[in-house]
Amino acid sequence: MAKFDLRPVTLTGTLVRLEPLSEAHVTDLAEAGQEESIWEFLRYGKVTTPGKMRQFALQLLEWQQGGADLPFAVIHLAAGRAIGMTRYMNIQPADRGLEIGGTWYAAAYQRTGVNTECKYLLLRHAFEDLGCLRVQFRTDLRNLRSQQAIERIGAVREGVLRDHMILPDGTVRSSVV
Repeated sequence: MAKFDLRPVTLTGTLVRLEPLSEAHVTDLAEAGQEESIWEFLRYGKVTTPGKMRQFALQLLEWQQGGADLPFAVIHLAAGRAIGMTRYMNIQPADRGLEIGGTWYAAAYQRTGVNTECKYLLLRHAFEDLGCLRVQFRTDLRNLRSQQAIERIGAVREGVLRDHMILPDGTVRSSVV
């Protein structure tokens, strides 16, 4: 059995490479994140400027230092640049569990093979290398596209956390687990 030893790692597929997030990714990510619709169901507000993206990246790196998150920049191999983010979050080493979330991609890369490959790389690493017993996903109940994408990779819907969180615009979000 693998030891739950979560540290930054690079995961490479045929379409993307997941690199540990760093400040060096901010310029590409700021460009990738300009489309406001990307942020509609996420809890971070609209991260559509270089300044907001830098602040967001620094917050994620701070959480990583505290052991709560492990963020990745999604590098599209053909484009040679960062096109989004994903991360391990809500990390529970004692229970050998974590969540994959906080995922977003530039609009041009949505509904392509990017998400499927990212999730495959993350799931494979979590189960095969880290020895996770449980990996979960949560998404906004209103985000049917995300729910369908999660179901396509074989995840099982376990339920709904009603009134789970308050988004920056004041919307009370229920989350599908």
